[in-house]
Amino acid sequence: MNFHHDDDRMAIAEQLAGHDPRAGADALRAIARDHGVDDDIRMEAAGRLCELDEAAAADALRAIARDHAVDDDIRLEAASRLPEVDGPAAAEAFRAIARDHAVDDDIRMEAASRMPELDGPAAADALRAIARDHAVDDDIRMEAASRLPGLDQAAAADAFGVIARDHSVDDDFRADAAEQLARLHPRATAR
Repeated sequence: MNFHHDDDRMAIAEQLAGHDPRAGADALRAIARDHGVDDDIRMEAAGRLCELDEAAAADALRAIARDHAVDDDIRLEAASRLPEVDGPAAAEAFRAIARDHAVDDDIRMEAASRMPELDGPAAADALRAIARDHAVDDDIRMEAASRLPGLDQAAAADAFGVIARDHSVDDDFRADAAEQLARLHPRATAR
């Protein structure tokens, strides 16, 4: 990455946008989608695109949010800006982050928690995936499972059951999961 070159490209694209918004939007989109450009500058270009061309901004933000090479926080920021320009793309971007095992547990959970108002079934899927993931911290697994009953009772029961039966999980969390499962399905038992 050449930060001075990236800054120069950004300055030129902004100047161009002042004279020819279409050409400026094309230049900003190219910067935002360029994997060789610094993550912060990619986000800056995508943010400026929101003012010029919402479709191009949605495309750029989606590309940043789904880029595994981009810092997790910036991926989440890109997904968080998407509802302004493309709600379905926002749900898809949050889901990609929430289901990405390489992403930090807290950021996965944050992405999943922003999904219910955009796409309830996709939110349930993402939360269930986090709750079932043995590599995720116990408290985050329980938080994910605890958000499920209002979205999908069957997914909640499955998640609580998996946690309750997982001997690698702290006993207090396992007991809480078994209790939550019993509330959902009084006849169910954690095997």
